[in-house]
Amino acid sequence: MMLRDRRAVRAFRHRNYRLFFGGQLVSLIGTWMQQVAQAWLVLLLTGDPFWLGVVAAAQFLPVLAFGLFAGIVADVLPKRQTLIVAQAAMMALAVILAVLTVTDLVEAWMIVLLALGLGFANAIDMPVRQSFVVEIVGREDIGNAVVLNSAMFNGARVVGPAVAGLTIGAFGPAMAFTMNAVSYVAVIAGLVAMRSEDLRTPALVVRPHSAGEVVAQLREGIGYVRHTAPVWLAVVVVGLVATAGMNFNVIVPVIAREILDSDASGFGFLMTMSGLGSLAAALWLAMAGGAPRPSRIVAGAIVLGAAELALAFSRVFPLSMLLMFAIGAGGLTMAAVANTTIQLSVPDGLRGRVMSVFTTVFAGSQPIGGLLVGTIASVAGIAVAVGIGGALSLAVGIAALAWVRRQPDAVLRPVTATARPPAEGQVRAAQAIENAAVAEPLGRRVSGPR
Repeated sequence: MMLRDRRAVRAFRHRNYRLFFGGQLVSLIGTWMQQVAQAWLVLLLTGDPFWLGVVAAAQFLPVLAFGLFAGIVADVLPKRQTLIVAQAAMMALAVILAVLTVTDLVEAWMIVLLALGLGFANAIDMPVRQSFVVEIVGREDIGNAVVLNSAMFNGARVVGPAVAGLTIGAFGPAMAFTMNAVSYVAVIAGLVAMRSEDLRTPALVVRPHSAGEVVAQLREGIGYVRHTAPVWLAVVVVGLVATAGMNFNVIVPVIAREILDSDASGFGFLMTMSGLGSLAAALWLAMAGGAPRPSRIVAGAIVLGAAELALAFSRVFPLSMLLMFAIGAGGLTMAAVANTTIQLSVPDGLRGRVMSVFTTVFAGSQPIGGLLVGTIASVAGIAVAVGIGGALSLAVGIAALAWVRRQPDAVLRPVTATARPPAEGQVRAAQAIENAAVAEPLGRRVSGPR
């Protein structure tokens, strides 16, 4: 039992990961506070769920438009410095929103513009942050780090909405925005304090110097996704379910207010229950250990879809809270296993581009889903919108299950951390950088310029 407990947190043996984890935890609590406060403020200003969809679309459209190009940034620029710049930009946007709100100057269109700015920062931050984790802990601990990151994310998702609901009730949304701005100090400080010599810097990728080279590097990443069955399964299932059934900032505030006749505190606690479900699933995955099983991606999608379909018919607050717990657990299982599957399946030199495909599909699908759900809720009612989203997510899970059962064993067996050989493009890149006859093996530190 002691050995299993140690294995569940083995990524913490890396000092840089402890700094990363602590800073991200504080910052994510602030992020969740802002998400709840922003959604509630939009609903107060407009009274129309359609605007919630507009804000969600504005926040994620840049990820959809530029996420793939950010994957090239993740492969060619030093990740730690890039993350510091992105986090500083997010902090500035939170400060602006807090000032606008406290001075009573804020309007819905301003929130849309700030959400758009946050989307541009996230388009860079997400693939860089996802691919940076393996440099912190190495391939041997990446699976555990992804699960611990999920636990950290959802621990913040438990605390943030609950604190946000109480903060909004006592001080108003501006205080939540201010606390989020301050929280970015923790993550920036953690990144600055990391030891560079402990990072496992992969072989460098040649920076593209023409549009043709950019396209070639994008095609290399997308081609790897398309022809690697476990990665393709992860991207497709997560993308479709995120579009149909993971628009919580659009549906949950309206459910709380219109169906359950609750206030900002009720909204916060519904989001907290979703976070508790996600946290429980993350802890289970950490304790279970072992290599990720792609079949769990499908199981998570089915659980999320079934619970969300039931939520459409719930009119009792305690039952809705239990269903939000199940939605959180299913969504986390699906997303965390998908993330780990991709991290372990991809060569180091392609990680930024492949992770950018995943984050673009995952986060970028939400503008489409947010607008669709917001429009359906505005026209036909929130119950209909939630029911359609749940039914579609359940259908995706069932269809994926049927597809998996027809695939060869290579799709079904657990994914291990076995290093893969570099793609041909990575070999040429390393040769060009090092000006050597033979490229350094993928994954070794390169002494050339960053």
